[in-house]
Amino acid sequence: MTGVVGGGTLYGADSKVPAERAYKDAKVRYNRFMANPKEWGQRHRWESLIKSFDGLARNYPRSKRADDALYLSAGLYSSLHNYSGWSSDLQQAAKRYKMLLKGYEQSRLADDALYNLGNIALKLKDEKKARLEWQRLLRDFPESDMRARARANLDHLEPPQTAKSVKQNRLTRKKPKVTKAQYRQRGSRKPVVKIAKERKVSRKELSRVLDLRHWSSPTYTRVVIDLDRETEFTKGILKDKHNSKKTKSIYLNLRNAVIPEITKEVPINDGILQRVKVSQFNNHTVRAVIHVGDIHHYKIFALSHPPRIVIDVIGGEYKKSRKKPKTWSAKKTQKPGTPSLAQQLGLGVGTIVIDAGHGGKDPGALSASGAKEKDIVLDITKRLKSVLLDRLKCRVVMTRDRDRFIPLEERTVVANTKKADLFISIHANASRNRRVNGVETYFLNLSTDKEAMELAALENATSTKNIGQLQSILNDLMQNSKIKESSRLAGYVQQFLVKRLRKTHNDVKDLGVKQAPFYVLIGAQMPSVLVEVSFISNKKEAQRLATAAYRQKVAEGLADGIEKYISEIKLARL
Repeated sequence: MTGVVGGGTLYGADSKVPAERAYKDAKVRYNRFMANPKEWGQRHRWESLIKSFDGLARNYPRSKRADDALYLSAGLYSSLHNYSGWSSDLQQAAKRYKMLLKGYEQSRLADDALYNLGNIALKLKDEKKARLEWQRLLRDFPESDMRARARANLDHLEPPQTAKSVKQNRLTRKKPKVTKAQYRQRGSRKPVVKIAKERKVSRKELSRVLDLRHWSSPTYTRVVIDLDRETEFTKGILKDKHNSKKTKSIYLNLRNAVIPEITKEVPINDGILQRVKVSQFNNHTVRAVIHVGDIHHYKIFALSHPPRIVIDVIGGEYKKSRKKPKTWSAKKTQKPGTPSLAQQLGLGVGTIVIDAGHGGKDPGALSASGAKEKDIVLDITKRLKSVLLDRLKCRVVMTRDRDRFIPLEERTVVANTKKADLFISIHANASRNRRVNGVETYFLNLSTDKEAMELAALENATSTKNIGQLQSILNDLMQNSKIKESSRLAGYVQQFLVKRLRKTHNDVKDLGVKQAPFYVLIGAQMPSVLVEVSFISNKKEAQRLATAAYRQKVAEGLADGIEKYISEIKLARL
């Protein structure tokens, strides 16, 4: 459809070629950005794209791409709000939709813009405005494909109250019954607490339970409840009626949620958990009941993108199993009776889990040349495994040994179910400032450092707002984490990685040991660290990461740090 600016002439032919070129370039960048979730947590990426589309609409207002540019710009601001939580982003989106409606009222996108304006108004809690936008869509666009959605949305809104209906409600409203206790409260001049009724939630606003997953080991079980949107929940425990000190079950009440099935029950029977049952408790509440066996403690926390609730349960045999950890024998070529280094050290560091970040549909960060973080770190973990097997003769487990996607919560599960003694997650760093370079190592903890929080948001594929919310529950989550050991491990890994790399590249910058709330480290029952081996966003370091020799040096440096940690812990215990 053609559009007009202020009732003027049709699009000028003189603006066609440059406008098309500008739109094509911006759309290519847009497609690349939307295919790379790693960049979604970086606000400047969104703003840069928005600026491109805004510039096109401003410089070529009579081109046939001006309305497309405004629509995409508005959509970007609306999507950005999902990460920032800022109402100003929604307001900016609304501003551009309105510009499209005013300047290009004949555009094929005008009805979509009106529908989206209604959604924005609803998010800003202005039901009256949302109603007006959708009613205008029904009135002005009788052939629109958005009519059914707009009508459905209007049906879910509460009917507007007129002055007459408000007065009638007051006259017919029943007076609440007052108990004797309330009368006594009034006599003692104490206020009577009135509980307001909750707004009725429509079926479409309810979150749905999508799946129930679990992983088991003799000492640890993790259960994950997958949802289609985030929801609030409360938790509690039910005691055994015959033994008040023993927990019989753990329950969660998921507010404003539904489960499509009548009930979903998963038998586990691993000694820690007996079974998990999820069912509809009432119209707006789903209850999950975890029937437990012999447990030591448990943790429950929510993750986002995608939304899910994680329940970690530690078995009663946990302490015993950690006192007598398994050690693994050396290779077959080793002489009988010759102990491995791990056995000689007497620390029981028999299993090390190494985690290659990202994978599959999640490419991680990209270099300017298109190299993917997921491929680089996978190669490094394979090299590290080889070095550790050669030096320590211990068991080395990889969370992934090929290009496949693994959710963050599953990576810690691998370490816990394999009874790992160390967990090392390997990543390549990225920064909005292309000049930033160096090596840094993290362990799980609270953080006030802005850059650390931004990095955690990127690695967790969430927003800095959600990371801030996570920090509020980390105190409880980390009560049983190996923070001191993780900090010590991070120190040695950082020190020896930098030392090894500087032998051939003396300009490698030591960015030090830092702390941040990384999802991949939450729930680990052993010392665990996340290593950012170099910046893939930096041209010089991206070129180095592209070489096998540099990746081998990284693997050797990581192994040096792990080996030093083991030997120093031994000395500290003597």
